[in-house]
Amino acid sequence: MRPIAVRNILLLSLLVSAAGFPLAASKAQVKAAPKPTAPSPAISRDSEIARGRYLVEEVARCSDCHTPRDSHGALDRSEWLRGASIWIMPVQSKEAWAMRAPALAGLPYSDQQAQDILERGIGTNGNPIQPPMHAYHLHHEDASAIIAYLRSLSGAK
Repeated sequence: MRPIAVRNILLLSLLVSAAGFPLAASKAQVKAAPKPTAPSPAISRDSEIARGRYLVEEVARCSDCHTPRDSHGALDRSEWLRGASIWIMPVQSKEAWAMRAPALAGLPYSDQQAQDILERGIGTNGNPIQPPMHAYHLHHEDASAIIAYLRSLSGAK
């Protein structure tokens, strides 16, 4: 080996050691390392609900159609995600256009029905969901987070 290469290897090993990264560990050190613990159910449930809230409120913006508006056109927070009349209409007539967005607060569907809607775009009647609702094809983890958030909301008054 060339002297420069040996010097570089020695310098690198000194830097790595100085930075706190051991070059090798004994079996005793490996066995003594603490094992990672699973997050507590409350923490993981709270984070799942927070992720669902983010997806519902910031990404999909479900409230734009599923929350009624007040006389000024602002979303009525006292009726958050409790269903509303559809306020947008297609430019050309569509036979399957929904006239009302159903309530989502408290999630009045089974988990399987909600998963079918969010993951496959299939409504509770077994047919494709009606526009203006988008046919989402979400990953199961995202659908589960949305379901957790919607279930955390109080349902109809």
